[in-house]
Amino acid sequence: MSHSFGELTRLSTDLHREGFAFDSLPDGPPEGERWSTWDGAQHGPKPRPDWVVTELGAVDLDLGVLKTGKEADVHVVHRWVPGRPDRDVLMAAKRFRSGDHRLFHRDAGYLEGRRVRKSRESRAMARRTDYGKQLISAQWAFAEFEALGQLWALDLPVPYPVQMDGTELLMEFIGGEEGAAPRLAQTRPEPELLADLFEQLRETMTTLALHGWTHGDLSAYNVLLDDDRLVLIDWPQIVDVIGNPSGQDFLQRDCRTMCAWFSSRGLAVDGDELFSDLMAVAVSRW
Repeated sequence: MSHSFGELTRLSTDLHREGFAFDSLPDGPPEGERWSTWDGAQHGPKPRPDWVVTELGAVDLDLGVLKTGKEADVHVVHRWVPGRPDRDVLMAAKRFRSGDHRLFHRDAGYLEGRRVRKSRESRAMARRTDYGKQLISAQWAFAEFEALGQLWALDLPVPYPVQMDGTELLMEFIGGEEGAAPRLAQTRPEPELLADLFEQLRETMTTLALHGWTHGDLSAYNVLLDDDRLVLIDWPQIVDVIGNPSGQDFLQRDCRTMCAWFSSRGLAVDGDELFSDLMAVAVSRW
């Protein structure tokens, strides 16, 4: 994008103050691109952060693509209440791809241990029929929404899940007016901060293991550095370490991948040692 999100937000604010019509339909909003989709969507856990805009008279404007991925694209959405400058927020909108536009090469391992009640649906997902792909897409969206809600309730460093509407997940935007927080892979923290960040990671992964989970696809590309705080993103594939037959392998891979990154930045940490510690925690809950 050629403009910062702060510039785009100010541009959209200036336009709606001048009476610019984003939607020419008679029942469209007087400002913004669409009415807020809050009504009718599934909502995140309570108590909600104060910044969440829940008013039915709010409007949304898509500011563009933040990130593209194999399973979904992430956009930045500006939501505000006309005439209420105090009710104004940026959010990340994760839009999962339809069955015809997604890659399914890694679904099978993650879906082990998850249950689908109807045998017809289970067979369709296993055979990757068009119907089955749509079911998997919806399951990915719902899985991430549910995971974020549970992780947020545990006070873990994840984006707050605002709402889910179909296969669109709206969540907390991590960053500021000048743009999104960088991925950890894009940063080179000083040694003192690097050691602190690893302890943040260890604490987060320990809490996950205590509840029987691991991220399942953890790397420095889906961890954000928000000032001096780690925020873990991309949770649709969250893995049950015990219930999934490959759960221990996913946990070990998460540990090795993250420790390899920290080691490459100069911090001597061992992925297999971290894995052993976390497995001991995961097993202890049983």
